[in-house]
Amino acid sequence: MVYIELSSRRGIGVNTLSEQIRSTKSRRYQMNKRAEQVDTTRQRIVDAAVALHGSVGPARTTIAGVAERAGVTRLTVYRHFSDDEALFAACSSHWLSQQQLPDPAAWSELPDPLERLRAGLTDLYRFYRGGESMLARIYADWDVLPDRRRKELEERNKFFRDVLLEPFPASGMSGQLRAVVGHAVSFWTWRSLCHDNGLSNRDAVQAMTVLAATTAGEGQG
Repeated sequence: MVYIELSSRRGIGVNTLSEQIRSTKSRRYQMNKRAEQVDTTRQRIVDAAVALHGSVGPARTTIAGVAERAGVTRLTVYRHFSDDEALFAACSSHWLSQQQLPDPAAWSELPDPLERLRAGLTDLYRFYRGGESMLARIYADWDVLPDRRRKELEERNKFFRDVLLEPFPASGMSGQLRAVVGHAVSFWTWRSLCHDNGLSNRDAVQAMTVLAATTAGEGQG
């Protein structure tokens, strides 16, 4: 009888423990499933916003439009993104993660000023051509971009300019050269030369390099 009673007690303990394990696993599965659903919904919203930014531009992209394209409610959009700036930041990060970005660190390895300028502009113009559809709409809607994003873009272009200017000799450095290189790294410069006037990337790079070399030579004189 004692053996039977102990066995019964042990059986109850084992069953209870098994139920607890199953319950814990079930809760974990449900939590993971909910987290996956949240991530999926968030990504659908970001994808919808990216598509709209690239087709109609940020100025004409509305929360209602994003919600409709993503197949969710406006409230759901706001649950994931507190405001337009948060959504814009997520869109920008996602789009950039899918691009081959310019690599100024690689330019910096070239000590010759014209060689560096040529390499840097080649890299930039490749990026501009590949991302033209999105970049044209982003820059066209400059005035409606979040202040933080505008500042980031301005600082990025200044950084590109300064990396390309760095190897030029001090004797050739001038306000004109700085302006020319700053002009050369602009998306709108590439678009004017290549999109509006039909130059290839290579020809556009050559034109800007010659202009910078001429300006630097005049500075030396």
